[in-house]
Amino acid sequence: MKKLIFTVATVFALGFNSFGQAPEGFKYQAVVRDAGNTILNSQAVGVQLTILQGSPTGIAVYSEIFAPTTNTYGLVNLEIGTGTTFDDFTTIDWANGPFYIETAYDLTGGTSYAVMGTSQLMSVPYALYAKTSGSSIPGPQGSTGAAGPQGPAGANGIDGAVGAPGTNGTNGINGTNGTNGADGVSAYQEWLNQGNSGSEAIFVASLQGTDGVDGVDGAVGAPGTNGINGTNGINGINGTDGADGVSAYQEWLNQGNSGSEAIFVASLQGTDGVDGIDGAVGAPGTNGTNGINGINGTDGVDGI
Repeated sequence: MKKLIFTVATVFALGFNSFGQAPEGFKYQAVVRDAGNTILNSQAVGVQLTILQGSPTGIAVYSEIFAPTTNTYGLVNLEIGTGTTFDDFTTIDWANGPFYIETAYDLTGGTSYAVMGTSQLMSVPYALYAKTSGSSIPGPQGSTGAAGPQGPAGANGIDGAVGAPGTNGTNGINGTNGTNGADGVSAYQEWLNQGNSGSEAIFVASLQGTDGVDGVDGAVGAPGTNGINGTNGINGINGTDGADGVSAYQEWLNQGNSGSEAIFVASLQGTDGVDGIDGAVGAPGTNGTNGINGINGTDGVDGI
């Protein structure tokens, strides 16, 4: 970085703007030279000025930047308080000094500033304090100065309350009903129009269509399922067997007959005994359930 040399004696040479004018500020002037002590005339430079409170290394209460071009003599003429800044020059409490001004330059006209020095502000800026003190009489209102740079955008405000719903619109008018169509001509009237004559009864009797052919009978439904056979009746109880009779041969012998059994058999074959009584007939079984009737067949289609 080239070394910068400026004449401190020329700083504030034009003094403080008359108080009462706007904007508030005071003049700053310096000659810019390079490291070889050559004046840099007609050259764009970057300048940063910072006001420090209390000491040369005190708190920065205000800072601003400029991008001037030196004149043919290497001078820059600035007005402190009107540069590009986010600070408020009017809030500086000049009664709470001392104050110092720190100067920094960029010879290329950019913003890579190098601090060149710090000087104490003497009596000139304190007229700003005298302007608002109780012992001063304000002068006439000066003309309005040029508008300062636009400040940063403020935060978005809170959305307003939702407005009340609008009034419902008027219902539209109902459309007009369409006109009914004309009645059609009756079949009887059409028959008369075609040249036929006679009463309506003749018309009806003469124009009855012939009966259509009977449709084919539907198929016979499948036979129903046979019912369940009834339970067989209980068999009657068998009669008690009679006691065995004495054999005829023994009886023959008991009656005093004698001879061999063969003689007895040959001569005394007896007649058959009486048959025993048949047992009672059992009660008839319960009739089985009738089977389900088959489904009726579908009727045939009527003839045309």
